[in-house]
Amino acid sequence: MTTIPIADPDLGEEEQRRVSEVIDSGVVADGPTVRTFEEEFASYCEADHAVATSNGTTALHAALHALGIGEGDRVVTSPFSFVASANAVRMTGATPVFADIDPETYNLVPDAVAETFEAHDGEIDAILAVHLYGLPADVEPLAEVADEYDADLVEDAAQAHGATYQGRPVGSLGDAACFSFYPTKNMTTGEGGMITTDRADVAERAAQFINHGRDGAYDHAELGHNFRMTSIAAAIGRAQLEKLPEYVDARRRNARELTDRLSGMSAVAPPFDPPHARHAYHQYTIRSSDRDGLSEYLESSGIDTGVYYPTPIHEQPAYEHVDADAPVAEQTADEVLSLPVHPKLSDDDVRTIATIVQSYFE
Repeated sequence: MTTIPIADPDLGEEEQRRVSEVIDSGVVADGPTVRTFEEEFASYCEADHAVATSNGTTALHAALHALGIGEGDRVVTSPFSFVASANAVRMTGATPVFADIDPETYNLVPDAVAETFEAHDGEIDAILAVHLYGLPADVEPLAEVADEYDADLVEDAAQAHGATYQGRPVGSLGDAACFSFYPTKNMTTGEGGMITTDRADVAERAAQFINHGRDGAYDHAELGHNFRMTSIAAAIGRAQLEKLPEYVDARRRNARELTDRLSGMSAVAPPFDPPHARHAYHQYTIRSSDRDGLSEYLESSGIDTGVYYPTPIHEQPAYEHVDADAPVAEQTADEVLSLPVHPKLSDDDVRTIATIVQSYFE
């Protein structure tokens, strides 16, 4: 039986109180609570606008649509991510193009992205940069590539709530950014997503798209979806957002302790934490050539683990038609293993995790 889970959402009395208030109000679908959550989340990310959605995938889809990405367009993204990153591109009618990742950060390599633009004669319309595991992608050089080719830069920040890049919060670094509030994320609404942007035109079009393309009570300016967030989800999100700084601090504290104890082991590579970024540690992901053996040993010792992700997107059956030159992503998928790092771990839990990893290789 697992004694230390890989994730443990923290939902308590404050979330219950906020939800009860919404239920008592009778406005349980999209409404004032959602608008307030949008304002508060935009402020947290130091962005001008935020648009709440039903989940992280719909946030990505709506953001890309709002930027004008559609049929015949191409979007460069990472092959080493949850499949939603690429799926959202395809949902707009555009084509995902994969560039390889850095073996330390697991994020897109800016030079590889530039080479991908050159290989397509500059005919690429956006970069979708994934902040994997909570570590921001190297946005500055990616933005330079985007500017050179007049492409949009979109942050997939689904795992990076509370992370910063060169002192700036993720969610404020590109033309738009997208977050997920799935239960295992750094904060949750149960299910939910958010788009942040400084561009009023993008926010307006995204808000229209997620609400049946509505422009007025029953005027529909374009085709759209019902991707709206409920007031119940937003009520949970407002309570969680207040706790997010504390959550991220706890994740970083647990990560530091794990890294201190695992550093120096030749069989394990702890996660990279570069000086220019503040890692939010949605996942604490180590790397080992004996990943599967270590995972089995940890599981048998009562410690839950996760492999995010065992198959690069371009090797998924739904993407078998896609050619990609991504050897680093392919090797990384065979070696990564995520250990518990969530805020509800005790100091003893963290020590136990590190000790069992060490004992396996000893």
